Amino acid sequence: MTAKPLTAVALGALGEVLVAPLQSGRSYFDALLSNDRVSGRPSLSIVHSLPAASLPLEVKQLERHQFSSQSFVPMCAGRWLLIVCPSATDGGPDVAAVQAFVARPDQGVTLRRDTWHHSLTVLDQSACHAVFMWRDGTQADEEFRQVAPFSVEVPPFLKTT
Repeated sequence: MTAKPLTAVALGALGEVLVAPLQSGRSYFDALLSNDRVSGRPSLSIVHSLPAASLPLEVKQLERHQFSSQSFVPMCAGRWLLIVCPSATDGGPDVAAVQAFVARPDQGVTLRRDTWHHSLTVLDQSACHAVFMWRDGTQADEEFRQVAPFSVEVPPFLKTT
């Protein structure tokens, strides 16, 4: 699989691309924020990630947050890799529908609840992302599934020169 540039059209129904406004003012990105549990509490964390050790990236596991949307907002970052897919009819990841995107340092995302995704992977440099979701402290906060391994390549036109 080859990653392509992250755009709102390409991400489609799986989430929303967050980009800072170009003009003075405020943009709201709350349309896809959702929590389906009364016991869920807002959770804001900051994740520090090291760049992928090598490419292509071998993917063996995906995760989802069945009851909460999840947002990733770069704070100090280079490009990063977003790997997503919808749920299959059995509730597991629909690996046949996996998509991979290279996000710019100025792009964040909100993934709809129940969207399967790979863990946060950064490409060029160590990076920090703010992560927002709802949690209730139970195992239902996140689900991990092993998948048949597949590779994600970042094509030359998307690589740093």
